[in-house]
Amino acid sequence: MYYNINRINRVKQSGSALVIAIFIMVIMTLLGSALIRMQSSSAETVVYEVLGTRAYAAANIGIQWQLTEIFPLNTPGITLCKTAIGGPIISSISGLEGCDIKISCDDSISHDGVQYYTLESTGSCSVAGIETSRTIEIQARNIN
Repeated sequence: MYYNINRINRVKQSGSALVIAIFIMVIMTLLGSALIRMQSSSAETVVYEVLGTRAYAAANIGIQWQLTEIFPLNTPGITLCKTAIGGPIISSISGLEGCDIKISCDDSISHDGVQYYTLESTGSCSVAGIETSRTIEIQARNIN
C-alpha cells in the first residue's frame, strides 16, 4: 500500500491559513489603535506645552513692564507701586493672541530707608477651550 504523504499533510493543514490571517488582522488592529491613542495624547501634550510657553512669556512681559514702571531708566526718583495696574495689552502681539496678564505689586516693606517690592505677574493663554497659566514672582529693592 502506497499512501500519498503530501495529501495527508494537506488534509491536516486545511483552514490553518485562515486562522493565521485572522490572528494577524487582530494584532495589527490592536497595534494601530494603540498608535492612534499615543499620537492623540502626544498632540495634546504639545498643545499644552506651547500654551504654557506663551503664558510664561506673557508673565515675563508683565514683570518686565512693572519693573520699568517702578525703576524708570534715566530717572533718579523711584515710583511706588500703582494701586490699579492695568499692564500692557499683549493680545495684538503675534504669537500671544488670546493671552492676558494680571500684575500685582506690594511695596509695603521699608527698612533703613530701603524700599522692598514684591512683584507677581500671571500670564494666561487660552485657545479653543484649553487654558494654561504661569505665574512669576520676584522681589526687588531700591539701591540708594
